[in-house]
Amino acid sequence: MKNLSGRTAHKIALLGLLIMATSGFKVSSIYDFTLPSIDGQSMPLANFKGKVVMLVNVASKCGFTPQYAGLEALYEKYKDQGFVILGFPANNFGAQEPGSNQEIKKFCSTKYNVSFPMYGKVSVKGEDQTPLYQYLTQQADPTHSGDIKWNFTKFLVDRKGRVVQRFESAVTPDSPQVTSAVEGLLKK
Repeated sequence: MKNLSGRTAHKIALLGLLIMATSGFKVSSIYDFTLPSIDGQSMPLANFKGKVVMLVNVASKCGFTPQYAGLEALYEKYKDQGFVILGFPANNFGAQEPGSNQEIKKFCSTKYNVSFPMYGKVSVKGEDQTPLYQYLTQQADPTHSGDIKWNFTKFLVDRKGRVVQRFESAVTPDSPQVTSAVEGLLKK
């Protein structure tokens, strides 16, 4: 598949959501979404069925950017037990993710040795909010809904694709709240 620009990928995602909405299709989990990977290839979230998933909106020039190291350590520690982190670069806050997907990928791999899956740049709020983040912030679970406030907001999803917890930016990946929540879901 040819690499897609962020705008083209967003239009495709919106078209897919529109088709689902007008056909009576109800979004029931994160598995109902497909977005382009950071390399521009189609990467359905259904690829991660049966895993405990953490979705994180990331940025390369943010005060929270060092959390990439903690995210990678968390991923490495639990990936063999069925855990995966999915990174979603977003430029919504202070223009802290200005680069192209290729620049973001290079930064993540060279600076933080990121090996968890990364998606192409998305918008996590506003008029151009990607449908996945519309779902996460408005429909997935009322107790975890609400606008994304900043980079490195983390959504924890159980093995059935349901959002079960949300951690705001200041909660680090190595915090007891995060590690105990991940461990608890991995035991189920």
